[in-house]
Amino acid sequence: MSDGADKRRYPRVTLDLLVQYRVDTFEDFLSEYAANISTGGMFIETEEPRPVGTQLYFQFHLRDGTRLIEGLGEVVRVNPPESDYPGMGLTFNNLDADSRELIEAIVQDRLSERET
Repeated sequence: MSDGADKRRYPRVTLDLLVQYRVDTFEDFLSEYAANISTGGMFIETEEPRPVGTQLYFQFHLRDGTRLIEGLGEVVRVNPPESDYPGMGLTFNNLDADSRELIEAIVQDRLSERET
């Protein structure tokens, strides 16, 4: 991973969670793992990243299956398949209040764990 973390507006935390997403041209959801998340976006590991500017509808459940987080995002960074860390960085463009609050809680919880 690069030193880009120093340039980020939002702190990122590790997240190993299956994310489903759909782009305009696909009717079915694709599933990949999110590697990290912040209150501003997330990084999805994939060998088939979408081009920068692509709009995605995404959703994922917490491990206990009780809460659904969903929203719209835009691909803002792409690491090509041949890179050491292939995938795409998304910025969150549209989240409902419950999803935003839950993401904020996840990030704060993980950041607190780092400090202990």
